[in-house]
Amino acid sequence: MATCDECGAYENLPYQCRRCGQTFCADHRLPENHDCPGLAEWNDPGGVFDSGFDDSVQAESSADAGGIVDRLKRRLARERGTGGIAGYVRGNATYVLLAAMWLTFVAQWAALLVGGTELHSTLFVLRSDALGNVWTWVTSVFSHSPTGLFHIVGNSFVLFFFGPLVERAVGSKRFVGFFLVAGVLAGLGHVLFVLATGGVVGVLGASGATFALLGVLTIWRPNLEVLLFFVVPMKLKYLTWGIAIVSALLVVQSGAGGVGGIAHVAHLIGFAIGLAYGTRNEDLASRAGGSGGIQMGGGRVRGPGGPRGPGGPGGRR
Repeated sequence: MATCDECGAYENLPYQCRRCGQTFCADHRLPENHDCPGLAEWNDPGGVFDSGFDDSVQAESSADAGGIVDRLKRRLARERGTGGIAGYVRGNATYVLLAAMWLTFVAQWAALLVGGTELHSTLFVLRSDALGNVWTWVTSVFSHSPTGLFHIVGNSFVLFFFGPLVERAVGSKRFVGFFLVAGVLAGLGHVLFVLATGGVVGVLGASGATFALLGVLTIWRPNLEVLLFFVVPMKLKYLTWGIAIVSALLVVQSGAGGVGGIAHVAHLIGFAIGLAYGTRNEDLASRAGGSGGIQMGGGRVRGPGGPRGPGGPGGRR
């Protein structure tokens, strides 16, 4: 069982388009019914229904179709689909982002071994005193504290369980864009907030982006059941708003860094971005499933609680 990427309907026997790789119900399985991205590349309307089973028949009229060269072009277009690696990424962007986080984690250790903390900070930490290092605006989203696993593991769990719900609704390309923009804005917002209050800070981590995902689902699926610490069941809206309120109180009480050096402002900015995005695109909520939980095989899939990254160099997020 899967959901249609076009209308969000559940389908017991889903169809997968061989050209774009997405999954569809019976009403949207044909390329022209789901506005397949490959249609723009073919320039061959007659090839839409060419599934390959009637190649022998087409061979007899190859002269009328433009000869063998045109036939080969149609076959290559059919096998190429959306082109290159894009066909594999579509529908799996969540796992691509997860892989990028862990590869960055390995690269962080390599930088520490080769050039020490100075090289590591230059490459991976978004610092208030080095905002000109624009690459860190992005690398800091994927980097995490190299001194422990809890930071990256926490964000990985949130992305793994909740990322596919948002990706299914908005599509892989928009999902990656949303994740990156939310992560960058959360990090920059935290750094600028600290600068405005006269402090110096460096931040790293994907918590701003993962909190944005939780913010979207707080609007779309507020009653989704999750297990806090894999033990305590609660609705997603209580978990996310609870974390947001605690983070806000800690910012007021302890400043931007909060307790343990956690970048609470980045968490709040990411959550606000997610709430705004979810509200603005509430029409896509049905593609992420209903409001009461994901039904698969009669059981309810429950995700973990929100990320609780430890403190970091000025603030981990």
